[in-house]
Amino acid sequence: MNKLCCDKDNQNLPQLADFLRIISEENRLKIICYLQKNKERCVCEIQDFLDLPQNLISHHLKVLRDFDLLDSRKEGLKVYYWVKQEKLNKYNEILNQVLSKGEK
Repeated sequence: MNKLCCDKDNQNLPQLADFLRIISEENRLKIICYLQKNKERCVCEIQDFLDLPQNLISHHLKVLRDFDLLDSRKEGLKVYYWVKQEKLNKYNEILNQVLSKGEK
């Protein structure tokens, strides 16, 4: 068995569980996918893509930013968001380690 997955003291598991909980919300996952494909987008473009109210988009963006998956910059009245690729890669690596069958 993979020791990483079965080790009850693995410090990565709670953080990975939080990550999975956050991205399991469909609209948040759509935001991440949209930004991955389109790099940097303003709230209004994300709103047009998802066809959801602006306040709901802002809520999802805040959750993703609070978990440090997104970064943003303000330009005039618009706020532009993008995925922090290094963070996404980190969680992807942890997930792959946990789900691997110990081939390594």
